Amino acid sequence: MRIGVGPLEDRFVRLEPFEDGLKAEVRAALDCDPEAWAIMFGSAQGEHFDGWWTAALAAMRAGTRIAYAVRRRSDGAVVGTTSLYEINPAHRRCEIGSTFYRPEARGGPINPACKRLLLGHAFDAGAVRVEIITDAVNAQSQAAIMKLGARAEGVLRKHKTTWTGRARDTVMFAVIDDDWPEVREGLDRRLAAFG
Repeated sequence: MRIGVGPLEDRFVRLEPFEDGLKAEVRAALDCDPEAWAIMFGSAQGEHFDGWWTAALAAMRAGTRIAYAVRRRSDGAVVGTTSLYEINPAHRRCEIGSTFYRPEARGGPINPACKRLLLGHAFDAGAVRVEIITDAVNAQSQAAIMKLGARAEGVLRKHKTTWTGRARDTVMFAVIDDDWPEVREGLDRRLAAFG
């Protein structure tokens, strides 16, 4: 498995790998909704942004993450971020995560479009498993992941310590290569409904 680094796009979004020229736009997109950041594993809001940005670029250089700015095609605005991370070529697996969208970008085609692009990119590169994890307290995120067609695999108790110091239980979801044709078809139908 070798996942290439480059932009991914469809008619709704353009995913642009992080580079210095995107820093200000990404910072502006993420500096909102403190309630949402409060339950995230890490924070990229406000004073936390520079450390988060530096860590994302370091992981990209190490080949374990591809962090993307999410640009909405309808108006060209960067409305969030998402990543392929925990990239493990030996086991042909990765995760989709570190996802945050501005409130006005939630609930429409942005998330399914991003997930369709990222899943397709990973499976086209030879992945056999793509994981999506979320905090057990985040019912909205769990519902969105299930709506994508990922299968719930269980709860990892006290799996991570969040930036606020809380011991987080993590709900594990995955799409494997055997699932991908059905998941892809469902996402394509869902995106087609947006016209």
